[in-house]
Amino acid sequence: MPPPARSPAWGPRRRALLLPFLLLPLLLFFLHLASLSSPRLLPAPRKPSQACDYSAGEWVRDASAGPALRYDHTCKEIFKGWNCIANGKANGRDLLRWRWRPSGPGCELPRLDPRRFLERHRDTNIGFVGDSLNRNMFVSLVCMLRGVSGEVRKWRPAGADRGFTFLHYNLTVAYHRTNLLVRYGRWSASPNGGPLESLGYKQGYRVDVDVPEQTWVEACSFHDVLVFNTGHWWWAPSKFDPIQSPMLFFEKGIPIVPPLLPSAGLDLALQHMIMFVNKAVRPNTFKFFRTQSPRHFEGGDWNEGGSCQRSQPLSSEQVEEFFSLDNNGTNIEARSVNKHLMEALEQSTFRVLDITRMSEFRADAHPSTTGGKKHDDCMHWCLPGLTDTWNDLLALNLESFES
Repeated sequence: MPPPARSPAWGPRRRALLLPFLLLPLLLFFLHLASLSSPRLLPAPRKPSQACDYSAGEWVRDASAGPALRYDHTCKEIFKGWNCIANGKANGRDLLRWRWRPSGPGCELPRLDPRRFLERHRDTNIGFVGDSLNRNMFVSLVCMLRGVSGEVRKWRPAGADRGFTFLHYNLTVAYHRTNLLVRYGRWSASPNGGPLESLGYKQGYRVDVDVPEQTWVEACSFHDVLVFNTGHWWWAPSKFDPIQSPMLFFEKGIPIVPPLLPSAGLDLALQHMIMFVNKAVRPNTFKFFRTQSPRHFEGGDWNEGGSCQRSQPLSSEQVEEFFSLDNNGTNIEARSVNKHLMEALEQSTFRVLDITRMSEFRADAHPSTTGGKKHDDCMHWCLPGLTDTWNDLLALNLESFES
């Protein structure tokens, strides 16, 4: 039997049915080319929730946490006295198994993702300006980033004490050391006399409240992100003894008479430095001021046999015993300094990086007897350790502002 006759329309219909199958490989090829040439999109930024208070909360056990998730004691940038795991601190690893849970229903502080951070901050300069506690924070960030990107250049950008550029991303992170933010140095009475000499002063430290210390003057025009701190040295009687070597404040090169107490000098210095930074920074610079890092001395101050031997975070009740201004105890410095900071920053364009409350709980996270000093180190923090969480908060804030 002869095959059935095909309709005249069969040929065009068959070509129409086959056309998508013939074009599909070509379409996939062009899509592949487009994916190679277009930039890789990052996930949507994680915004701090309006309902979450990241400066308040509690520490909870996190069995999944550990140094492998961040960096370990082999990071060469860790100052020897802060390397609690290498130095054999009994809870050196256990102190990492705590996670900060901010106040608010369902609130979480996401951990800094080093690779994501490097990608988001390509062609960016980040400067930490302050005392050794800001170096603590700087080292934490550098170690986290070096864990995923080892191709770095070590140098001292813009007068920094130390710095690293992650070459593949052109991201620079630097630390500018300054104890008071402002310039200071030894002062001795002039044989020709003067306002201070007439009051009986023979020696001390001259503190120019309106002159920034040279170590960070260039930082403002170099960095895109700045994190400032000051405070510990303003309450340091072992350095600035009120009788033997008092702080003597100068403004416009002239001694302030009658002499100010350190707290009043701090207020004046903050006022001048905030104005200086606002004039010196580049447009769109992110300016943070980190709140005061607390100390945890028990049984006296550092030079009075004080120690910090705890192996667990404090309870809320214990925190108040340590830090309440009403108790006027050894460790009230943090809250005292913060009162001055908040007042100075109230009308400024600085963003406050509030790490004080989360840190007050962590009496267990200092180097203590393993810090390599003649006394317990109850001021600095173990690395890896608490300052990793400070950087979690910094990263979250940066993503929010940049979005």
